Amino acid sequence: MSSGSIEILIQYMNMVFLTFSVVLFSLFTIMGYLSARNSLHYRKKNSFNDLSKIMASPLAPSITIIAPAYNEGMTIVENVRSLLSLKYVNYEVMVVNDGSKDDTLEKLIAAFHLEKIEKQIDPNWRSKPIRGIYKSTQKSFGKLTVIDKDNGGKSDALNTGMYLSENRYVGCIDVDCLLLPDALLHIVKSFSQRSKKKVIAVGGVIRVANSCTISGGTLEQINLPTNWLARFQLLEYTRSFLLGRMAWGRIDSLLIISGAFGFFDREVAIAAGGYDTNTVGEDMEIVFRMRRYMHDQKIPYTIEYIPDPLCWTEVPESLEVLVKQRDRWSRGNLETLKKHKEMFFNPKYGTLGLLSYPYWFFYEWLSPILEFFGFFSIIIFYFLGILNWEFFVAITAAIYAFSIMFSFYAILWDVYSYNQYNKTKDILILMFCAIIEPVAFHPIVVWSAIKGNYKKLFNIQSGWGAMTRKGFSKAA
Repeated sequence: MSSGSIEILIQYMNMVFLTFSVVLFSLFTIMGYLSARNSLHYRKKNSFNDLSKIMASPLAPSITIIAPAYNEGMTIVENVRSLLSLKYVNYEVMVVNDGSKDDTLEKLIAAFHLEKIEKQIDPNWRSKPIRGIYKSTQKSFGKLTVIDKDNGGKSDALNTGMYLSENRYVGCIDVDCLLLPDALLHIVKSFSQRSKKKVIAVGGVIRVANSCTISGGTLEQINLPTNWLARFQLLEYTRSFLLGRMAWGRIDSLLIISGAFGFFDREVAIAAGGYDTNTVGEDMEIVFRMRRYMHDQKIPYTIEYIPDPLCWTEVPESLEVLVKQRDRWSRGNLETLKKHKEMFFNPKYGTLGLLSYPYWFFYEWLSPILEFFGFFSIIIFYFLGILNWEFFVAITAAIYAFSIMFSFYAILWDVYSYNQYNKTKDILILMFCAIIEPVAFHPIVVWSAIKGNYKKLFNIQSGWGAMTRKGFSKAA
């Protein structure tokens, strides 16, 4: 290749990275504006609502909380007690024991005085065989149902619960998540406040519970995580949930609801086919599927998003578990985008096809790949002596500065809106995390994404990966 051709190639690559960066800066700036508008609108709209009226009404919509459990024997009893203490009248807690190999079922039976009941089950329902359905002999645990089934994975467990539920709405959560007592009141309000559009799903912010003080399933004190990996994830979650997803919710183009806290219109979810058992990104895929179903049926609909801190969960504190988690997220992302590729720049789906899907394709899936190969391109250009140092330094400094400013904005907006971390020391620590995140944490995320895409590309079998948790801190 001649020197002229190399020069043209370098200029072309510079333009690609510059264009990519400028578009990214513009999108994130718009997202920051839209999320702020949506948060303010939400607070104003809900400032005068009396949720206690919903809680006390026997006519309140019925909800089933589906909590898949696999080898959760150490914490299952306390977690279920927490779910049974929510402030709501008409709800059911359905724990789906997905073929646990430990004493999960035995502990549930002993703690809640369960006994097997007879219930008609459709033999053609597509899920792993159900071994038994259990209810408590004590009235105080009347809201609890336990399903024991062969292991089929989280999606299969959720589909089983969704099918066996008889309630109008279903909430699909992780059994080890902590829901605040009034969480269901906010959920029902979000489902009920629209008149012209059918609300098919409600999602919300996921907060980081590491180092928080929990007692009897109640959040006693909010603390900043002591583990640095958890701190980086807290910052990342703040940006993603409070800014990113709030912005997409503002323009009714949200394409993902967290698997740890997602509520659905049961009828629509089942009509759309339920959860896909052939993907590890089931939480994202079902939203794509339900949206496409409503578009195809030409039914006006929307998805609501709640910024209130209603759900708290533990994030990985070890590098190995974190990489496995992000590896899985990347595979799920690619699987979902591939399954629904017909939406790509398809005006039939409105902003979903013209904006949301392309964003997920270019900036959630493609961006880590460009970063990874861009890094090696810089090394190669350096050793070949053809690296444009002025352009490299300028664009690197711009990206670094913008990422810090966007993180600072997320931190300060969180302080202004919910003030979860109100100690000056905690805010300064989070700001320090924002400064070093691009070089200390972001490369881990990029590498995990590359690993996940590599596995998917070469069809390397890999499941969920174990999420080893330390457990919540107990109150003294």
